[in-house]
Amino acid sequence: MISRRDFLQVGMAASALVGGSGFGNWARLAAQQRLTQDQLLQFDTFGNVSLIHITDIHAQLKPIYFREPSVNIGVGGNKGAVPHVTGADFRKLYGIEDGSPSHYALSSGDFSALAQGYGKVGGMDRVATVVNAIRADRPDAILLDGGDTWHGSYTCHKTQGQDMVNVMNALQPDAMTFHWEFTLGSDRVTELVEGLPFAALGQNIFDAEWDEPTDLFPPYKMFERGGTKIAVIGQAFPYMPIANPRWMFPEFSFGIRDENMASMVEEVRAAGAECVVVLSHNGFDVDKKMASVVPGIDVILSGHTHDALPEAVTVGDTIIVASGSNGKFVSRVDLDIRDGRMMGYRTKLIPIFSDVITPDAEMSSLIDAQRAPYAAELSEVIGQTDSLLYRRGNFNGTWDDLICDALLSEREAEIALSPGVRWGPSLIPGQDITREDIFNVTSMSYGEAYRSEMTGEFLKVVLEDVADNIFNPDPFYQQGGDMVRTGGLGYRIDVSKPQGERISNMTLLSTSEPIDPARAYVVAGWASVNEGTEGPQIWDVVENHIRKIGTVTVSENNSVDVVGV
Repeated sequence: MISRRDFLQVGMAASALVGGSGFGNWARLAAQQRLTQDQLLQFDTFGNVSLIHITDIHAQLKPIYFREPSVNIGVGGNKGAVPHVTGADFRKLYGIEDGSPSHYALSSGDFSALAQGYGKVGGMDRVATVVNAIRADRPDAILLDGGDTWHGSYTCHKTQGQDMVNVMNALQPDAMTFHWEFTLGSDRVTELVEGLPFAALGQNIFDAEWDEPTDLFPPYKMFERGGTKIAVIGQAFPYMPIANPRWMFPEFSFGIRDENMASMVEEVRAAGAECVVVLSHNGFDVDKKMASVVPGIDVILSGHTHDALPEAVTVGDTIIVASGSNGKFVSRVDLDIRDGRMMGYRTKLIPIFSDVITPDAEMSSLIDAQRAPYAAELSEVIGQTDSLLYRRGNFNGTWDDLICDALLSEREAEIALSPGVRWGPSLIPGQDITREDIFNVTSMSYGEAYRSEMTGEFLKVVLEDVADNIFNPDPFYQQGGDMVRTGGLGYRIDVSKPQGERISNMTLLSTSEPIDPARAYVVAGWASVNEGTEGPQIWDVVENHIRKIGTVTVSENNSVDVVGV
């Protein structure tokens, strides 16, 4: 009799054939200008259960450009492992041809040139087409939203998430979990969640006063599909009160709560679950560790760190699926569940090429209706860009360089700090910069641009603290973002060192002088987690700066010297 391990290995092979290695043969077809929607959606239906995963949409309703990172450093046991492989090394690992659409979708090299040829990605009306096609093939497929959905755009900010709630309700997911949604504030989150027609899950969302689970966010939901009982357990972002303002949601506490996760797995198994799926917003490395310490999880649908991987990663008997961000991909996961166990799987990461996939007409109309009251503001041209503007990268992105330049100029500061968040679409050279584009990389509910004084000693503490959030070798101490961006300040970072010893050679770039620990520097930044922060909104600061310069040109940034990689 074939073993479960053998079945899982067969699943891996099937996944690679269908979902990986340049996404099967669609890369070759696209290179010959014959890529069609049917080819993008082609899938050899497998087993008896289908999952559909989307995550980290960040309120992007319309097609966008989105560049994947060129730098994504792994530490400890994840050094050199996916998703910490980028560029040419990533393409070699997965057998992706240079210049192919899989190169464009999954890798950063030659992005501007490839974007001109392959066009924009995403658009929730195209996502709807893909979801509907999967449902036509597997009518009882379970659609799961990994969170970071009600955040990240002009219309989402103006409607306090209502535009995304309306669109997602039309898409009809079966469950979701959460992160940035909580920055709408407890009252608004409660109002929206109470009205959802699907499950809002979070085994790690507890009542802060009593340290016990909340009724608003049940830990799991049971489904019966394909003659199989499936438990979906929600895992919200664990570090909400650290990474985001605690004062916005004081009623709730979070944490990884791996022991409680293990208890939930045991509970659903005892209730008859034959397959356990974790809908996670942990981040990929945290999910890998969770899979290693919590037995009995079959599938983790990973979110938060925005990784897009064309094949599932296995940790023991658990498969982990990473589905990218910003509506750029949809993952389909087919499972063979027999005798109470997952015996095999097949996955496909489906790229949403906006020029190839026909938009769903009803969803298009709904999206246009959400945006119509704000059409004039969204489309107003503020300037142009001669540079590729992108956010992703462990230490800098050109969007963040531009934001730091705006802070230095508009707030008359010596040093600028910009949070190392990963959300935000890209713009290619020659594009207009609209107000919508600026909001796509700045929109949040605590966007005040502060101006204050910080000593050199305190600045080092800030850099060391953020560096440990990223490069601590234990994934359970990582928060999944990137390094705080700096303007006017250079430094060296040794990612191999322990906390407190990573940052050195701090330099004030305007004078080339070493940062004096005792001196106070004028620092401008935004997205402070402190209540009562004062200052103009960051989107206004950036808009004013772009209007003054007209055409944006961002120079190469070599202010951070990275060693120990």
